[in-house]
Amino acid sequence: MARRTAVAWAALGPLLWGCALALQGGMLYPRETPSRERKELDGLWCFRADFSHNRRRGFEEQWYRRPLRESGPTLDMPDFVGWVWYEREVILPERWTQDLSTRVVLRIGSAHAYAIVWVNGVDTLEHEGGYLPFEADISNLVQVGPLSSQLRITIAINNTLTPTTLPPGTIQYKNDTSNYPKGYFVQNIYFDFFNYAGLQRSVLLYTTPTAYIDDITVTTGVEHDSGLVNYQISVKGSNLFELEVRLLDAENKLVANGTGTQGQLKVPGARLWWPYLMHKRPAYLYSLEVRLTAQTSLGPVSDFYTLPVGIRTVNVTKSQFLINGKPFYFHGVNKHEDADIRGKGFDWPLLVKDFNLLRWLGANAFRTSHYPYAEEVLQMCDRYGIVVIDECPGVGLALPQFFNNVSLQNHMRVMEEVVRRDKNHPAIVMWSVANEPASHLESAGYYLKMAIAHTKALDPSRPVTFVTRSNYAADKGAPYVDVMCVNSYYSWYNDFGHLELIQRQLTTQFESWYKTYQKPIIQSEYGAEAIVGFHQDPPLMFTEEYQKSLLEQYHVVLDQKRRKYVVGELIWNFADFMTEQSPLRVLGNKKGVFTRQRQPKSAAFLLRERYWKIANETRYPYSIAKSQCLENSPFI
Repeated sequence: MARRTAVAWAALGPLLWGCALALQGGMLYPRETPSRERKELDGLWCFRADFSHNRRRGFEEQWYRRPLRESGPTLDMPDFVGWVWYEREVILPERWTQDLSTRVVLRIGSAHAYAIVWVNGVDTLEHEGGYLPFEADISNLVQVGPLSSQLRITIAINNTLTPTTLPPGTIQYKNDTSNYPKGYFVQNIYFDFFNYAGLQRSVLLYTTPTAYIDDITVTTGVEHDSGLVNYQISVKGSNLFELEVRLLDAENKLVANGTGTQGQLKVPGARLWWPYLMHKRPAYLYSLEVRLTAQTSLGPVSDFYTLPVGIRTVNVTKSQFLINGKPFYFHGVNKHEDADIRGKGFDWPLLVKDFNLLRWLGANAFRTSHYPYAEEVLQMCDRYGIVVIDECPGVGLALPQFFNNVSLQNHMRVMEEVVRRDKNHPAIVMWSVANEPASHLESAGYYLKMAIAHTKALDPSRPVTFVTRSNYAADKGAPYVDVMCVNSYYSWYNDFGHLELIQRQLTTQFESWYKTYQKPIIQSEYGAEAIVGFHQDPPLMFTEEYQKSLLEQYHVVLDQKRRKYVVGELIWNFADFMTEQSPLRVLGNKKGVFTRQRQPKSAAFLLRERYWKIANETRYPYSIAKSQCLENSPFI
C-alpha cells in the first residue's frame, strides 16, 4: 500500500481494485499498432435534413436502404432541430474483408445528440447523448463475399433535447396560428452556448484481431521513492491467452514488467507526472505496452496496445488540493469547443493554437465546460501538463422536472461513459457531474448525491465535484462534493457597474462557504463581457477596461484567500463563443479574454502577468523560475 497524505475519500486509494465498480466493455482510443489499423472517414459526407412536417420522412421512406442521392438532393448543413442524415461510401482494404481473424469496428467520436447507424442498410447501432464515442463490431457485415469491400454508412442524428436528455431541454409549440404556421415549435435550452449538432468528431474504422485487448485500467501511487503502476486488463474473444506487460520510460528503456490480467509494477526512482510550471520537466509519460497471445478457433493470434501512463497522486485536505503530495493551485480557464466556421467540429490547428495560448498565459488548468472534450484534447493535456477538471454534459438542469428518476439513470450512465473513456489520463484530477444545477431544490439534493456517489464508486482515485451558483445556505448538493466549485459574477449579473462592491461580496462568499463546509474552494467562474475595441474611462460595462478592472477586483480577494483555503481560479472564459440569439448576446458570449478568432483582449495580458507571478511564487525545489520559463518558451 502506498503511503498517503490523504483524506477519507482517498484513504483506500487506487491500489485496491475491489473498491471500483466494474464497467462493462472498454473504450480504448483506437491507436495503430502492429496488430491494429485505422481508417479515418473525415472529409465530406452526403448530408440531408428532414424538413417534413413530422421530421420522420427519412424513416418512413427508409433513406438508409439506398444511397441518399437516389431519394433526393443533399443540402448544405442548416441550423435545424430534428433529424438530419449523413452518408459515406467507403472502400475497405481487401484484407479487412477476407481475413476472418480480423475484427472490423465502426467508431463514432461524437454525434449530438441521438444517433442511429446503418451499415449497408442494416440497423447496426444506436446511441443517446453527444460528446462521447460509441462503436460496433461490423465484421459480420463486411466479411460476406467478394463485393464486401464496398461499404455504405448512414447515420441519422437528432439534436432535440428533452427533459430526460443530458443536457435537458423542452419543446415549445406555438399554437397561435395568427402569428405562427401550424405545427410551429421551438427548442428551449437552459444553457448559454449554441446547441451545435451532427458529427462533431471523427468517424473511423479500425481493426483488431478476433481475440483482443478490450480494456486497460491504470491507477498510480507513490511509495517512498518508487512509483507504483497498478494495471487491470480485460480480454475478449478467447479464454486461452497470455498477457505480457512492459513499462517503458520516455527514452524507450524498460523499467518494469509483469504478466497476467492485473498486477502492480514498481518503478524505483520514478519520474512523476507534474503539472505545467510545477517542475522543470512536467508531464513525464511512461508507455505501458501490453501484448496478448491467444488461441482461437482459427489458430493463434496476437494483439498489441500501448497506453501512455503518468505516475502521480491526487489528494484533498480541508484546505488544500495536493498533486504528488504538494499543494496545487489551479490558475487557468474555462473553455468551449467552439470556433468560427467549424462550430464544435474538431480542428487540429485550432487545438494547437489554444495550447500555445494556454502556455503563453501561464495557465496550468482548465475545466471541460460543459461536456467532455475530444480525446485528442486530453492527450495534449497529458503531454503538456495541463490539469483538467473533466465535466459531463450535466448543464442546464434548471427546472424541477429535470430531476427525475429517468434523468438520474441517464446521468449515471453518462458518467460511466465519461469514466470509461477518460479514466487513464493523468491530466484529469477531478470529475464534475454538473454545472450550475438548481441545487437549492430538495429533489436536486438527492439527484446530485446519487450522481456523485456513483461517480466515486466508478473511480475512487479522484475527487468529485459539481459547479454551483446557489446560495451556500441553500445548496442541497454541496455536502457531497470533495471540493467546492463556486461561480459568481459580482458587478456583472447583479449590482451592474458597481466594481467597488466586488471585494466585499467575494470575501463574504468565500468565508460563508468555507465556514459552512470546511472544504477547499475553487472560484470556478468569474468574469465580464468585453467587445474588442470598446474603450471607456472610467470603465463601463462591455468595454475592455471594465473587464480588466473587474478581474483586478477579484484578484485582490483571491490573493488573500489562496493562502488559506481557496485552491484555484478559472476565468470565464478563455475565448468568446457562440450562443443562441437573444437581446443579451451580441454575436455570442463575449466574456473571453481572447476573441473567437483567438486574438487577445486587454484582460489577456493582465491574466498572463498574474498567472506567471503565481507560478513564480511556488518555491518548492521542483519548481521552475518564471524567468527560466519565459526564456525557454517558444510561445512568447
